[in-house]
Amino acid sequence: MDPALNVLGGPLETCSTAPLTGFFRDGCCNTGPQDSGRHTVCVIVTAEFLAVSKYLGNDLSTPRPEYRFPGLKPGDRWCLCAARFLQATQEFAAPKVALESTHQRTLDIVPMELLQAHAVET
Repeated sequence: MDPALNVLGGPLETCSTAPLTGFFRDGCCNTGPQDSGRHTVCVIVTAEFLAVSKYLGNDLSTPRPEYRFPGLKPGDRWCLCAARFLQATQEFAAPKVALESTHQRTLDIVPMELLQAHAVET
């Protein structure tokens, strides 16, 4: 299996282990055929993003122990669905993006320029 690459062309870095994120709950924004939502964008969530996401029907702040989901708070890093990231940009509530931890498959859905516009300084 080829190593996963980020949107910059380098090795995919860990997004978060606390809270543990990723479609495969491996801390990375890895993806595969079974990940229909493409959980590939490593974001740093904000209160504004969490509020808009909840309003749009994707409550990421409420803990869901049955899914081993602790609920997110501002400052947490999380592997977000690429389409949800696009939706957040359209609502002017996009979170910051960690490019080194964002999987290259994100570029199938989100233009690099948009990711760069929301990139966190490294």
